[in-house]
Amino acid sequence: MQAELAGSWAVGDKSERTTELKRILGSVKIVEPPDGSSKSVSFGATVTLRDPHDKTETHTIVGVDELDLEPDAVSWISPLGKALLASQLGDRITLEDGRTVKMVKIE
Repeated sequence: MQAELAGSWAVGDKSERTTELKRILGSVKIVEPPDGSSKSVSFGATVTLRDPHDKTETHTIVGVDELDLEPDAVSWISPLGKALLASQLGDRITLEDGRTVKMVKIE
């Protein structure tokens, strides 16, 4: 985002996108992920889920402005993000596709 904003400023761009980038960068607050293993999920946590077929998937809970910055990111306000934040290690949750998964790791 900073590179995009710098490029816009360099050419004198006063577009809506430039204004949006300035607003986003002005409100940035760095949140450190939780230390070590935890039994509950919090903002910034990386969660590993396992389905009954032993397939795993990992998601990191981020803010909406960070979705493009983190692989496997999920917004804290999305249905999955809300379900993860309301869960603890060992809990089972049902995903939007109908699969039931178990939370096996929180980092």
